[in-house]
Amino acid sequence: MLKTEIKEVFERKFGNDFNIFSAPGRINIIGEHTDYNEGFVLPAAIDKKIYLAIAPGGGTTVNIVSTDFNESVEFDIKDTKPDLPHWAKYPFGVIKELQALGYYPGGFNAVFGGDIPTGAGLSSSAAIECAFSGALNVLFEFGADKFTLARIGQSAEHKHVGVRCGIMDQFTSFFGKKENVVFIDCRSLEHEYYPLNLQDYELVIADTQVKHSLASSAYNERRMQCEEGVKKISNQHTYVKSLRDVTFDMLYDYKKKLEKEVFLRCEYVLEENERVLKTCKALQNNDISQVGELLLLSHEGLKNKYEVSCNELDLLIETSKQIEGVMGARMMGGGFGGCTISLVKSQSVEAFKSEVSRAYQKEFNKPPVFYEVKIEDGVKQEML
Repeated sequence: MLKTEIKEVFERKFGNDFNIFSAPGRINIIGEHTDYNEGFVLPAAIDKKIYLAIAPGGGTTVNIVSTDFNESVEFDIKDTKPDLPHWAKYPFGVIKELQALGYYPGGFNAVFGGDIPTGAGLSSSAAIECAFSGALNVLFEFGADKFTLARIGQSAEHKHVGVRCGIMDQFTSFFGKKENVVFIDCRSLEHEYYPLNLQDYELVIADTQVKHSLASSAYNERRMQCEEGVKKISNQHTYVKSLRDVTFDMLYDYKKKLEKEVFLRCEYVLEENERVLKTCKALQNNDISQVGELLLLSHEGLKNKYEVSCNELDLLIETSKQIEGVMGARMMGGGFGGCTISLVKSQSVEAFKSEVSRAYQKEFNKPPVFYEVKIEDGVKQEML
């Protein structure tokens, strides 16, 4: 078991006195690229997690071991720009952002690893940030609330990794609730839980095995294009601070004044926010068919208007649409690789996997990887 492995590595390197924390990855039912536009999202925490064994070390030295990368780093808690491998920038960023808010951890020893696939759109990076912010909050008795800790993770990613992500991933890692999706208003952070009652359907995650990097210019470019639309529209409508404030009528009035790509990015975000609200209503009404239709519309928007899909993702979606028992599917995550999420009748899951694998193997000479996930709680301290 992964937790046992983390414990054993810690004991071997640092001794027997420690605590273990876990932070989940997440799936997102619908609401992609809306979070940094202060819109709506509908994610859920999953049972794939980062496990972190940690203990105060005394002094100001930090030792962190990554079992996934089989690497370790050491730096001083006061360091500002140590030379670190990419994975270590996440916990380092959390430390710096805690300090920026007046929370000063001492030195510590830590070992972490997980079973969240990297680059698959399941938010392994946010889980690392949340595991460390949650653990350091307990370890050094800061008393910060979960909203603050989620913001710390987001700031760490912005300032120390270079990804201008929204709040969804970190928020979900802290606020996830077993067997529920969480509707999040990414402006106010008001949230509401909806039981995920899929009846005789299942959510199936298919990984293209195409690794994306959200630090790539394409993700940040999309955000800048949305901000460009907001900037132009706010010249006349001064109360507009984000796409959340923009109406369809307003956007269409500016269609000729915006670059085509900027217009399409903005139009997608407005439409996706509407789809999130409709999906919540469909879940309340147990209307699985409507949920499926909204997933397909989401993918069309991501592919044609936001332009963050790729050939591998599109093949999975197009193949899924032809399979009996599949109600809907879309790409999930930042894009340019990663996973699809499909709503499939339970009795059709094996046929779905078989047919999708056959088509993908034929086109790309390798099969996709499927993940079965359960909806879980957020960050917590584990029993030893």
